[in-house]
Amino acid sequence: MQNTAPQRATCRVVAGMGLSGRAAANETNRAVRVEKRSRSLHRIARYRLFGLAMALLPLTQVRADAQQVRQFVPLQVSTVPANGDQNPYGVAFVPPGFSAGGPLQPGDVLVSNFNNAANLQGTGTTIVRVTPAGQVSLFFNGNPSNKPPPTLGLTTALGVLKRGFVLVGSVPTIDGTFGTLQQGSLLVLDHNGNLLATLADATLLDSPWDLTIQDGFYWARVFVSNVRSGTVTRLDLGVDSSRVIVKALTQIASGYTSHLDPAALIVGPTGLAYDANADVLYVASTADNEIFAVPHAGAATGSHGRGTLIYQDNAHLRGPLALAFAPNGDLLTSNGDAPTVSSPMGPSTQPLNSEIVEFTKNGKFIAQFSIDSAAGAAFGIATAPAGDDSTRLAAVDDATNEVTVFRLSTP
Repeated sequence: MQNTAPQRATCRVVAGMGLSGRAAANETNRAVRVEKRSRSLHRIARYRLFGLAMALLPLTQVRADAQQVRQFVPLQVSTVPANGDQNPYGVAFVPPGFSAGGPLQPGDVLVSNFNNAANLQGTGTTIVRVTPAGQVSLFFNGNPSNKPPPTLGLTTALGVLKRGFVLVGSVPTIDGTFGTLQQGSLLVLDHNGNLLATLADATLLDSPWDLTIQDGFYWARVFVSNVRSGTVTRLDLGVDSSRVIVKALTQIASGYTSHLDPAALIVGPTGLAYDANADVLYVASTADNEIFAVPHAGAATGSHGRGTLIYQDNAHLRGPLALAFAPNGDLLTSNGDAPTVSSPMGPSTQPLNSEIVEFTKNGKFIAQFSIDSAAGAAFGIATAPAGDDSTRLAAVDDATNEVTVFRLSTP
């Protein structure tokens, strides 16, 4: 573990404006989605994942405590808006207690798109809203005129503050190739999908790839992984009814492998999950094919290096991307299959099924199941409570351009 002097900076803020609107159905995408859905494999290694086995039997779910059978059908919808953006990356639930006044309601799901209609990486500009009933609409479009060159490429770094704001990362390219990667930023949107501010720092906030939030309503800690520099930065925020105030930027972790890739664009640290009780931040380092734990993440005044390695599993991990907590305290990560296309990792001998993997904080493998039988389809995941005895799991499939929301019973 390495301790260094505090690295803080004043975040550059650029004001901006955005638009919201409605999304239209994309029939071509729907046809492709139905075809690919028919071959999707939902496989389970073990049945520990808070009723996961029952949830993936899509029509029947057993509530063991009352010996009742209830019907839960996974919600599966297209994430392609009217402008044709695709390749969904980030997914986030609108939390309970979210401030009223705009279209968003607690329980809604937001999904960010990384590619445009031409499927060029780092050129997607939209966030779609999915209601619990499956209605899809456009929440944000950072390029409403759809004119080149693109200025955004919305990433997995997507989160919602209870006070009424949405945060989303952007790592744009000019033409979809790694040779034209631009300076990244973190966008602050209001509850109507209007752009309030663009946060960027060349050293501490250069390429927001994923994030996780500790939300205190009047304040927030936002942990952001920077894919280009291989670092993690903590943003200490003040939050009132009309703005988000950046009080400090602190680099709390560094040294994760990062490299450009002709197929995956760029591979580096991605998923983050914060245990506030233990003050530990878990980091999914995609290029290292490992999961790390960073201690004292909420109080750190400098970098702890990569933290402590807690999970290394070449049999089940293949480029872990998003990271989230299961209600039982285990961790979930999505396999991005980057090792199969990235020379530093070498080829995998395991079948590729875009799995979500469950493991304990001590690094013990528990279970896995597939989002899609195609490689590289799993990316963003999120969990949220849905009552006293159930939880919702949202997972994007960027091969079919869909999000699936499972409602799972909690044993």
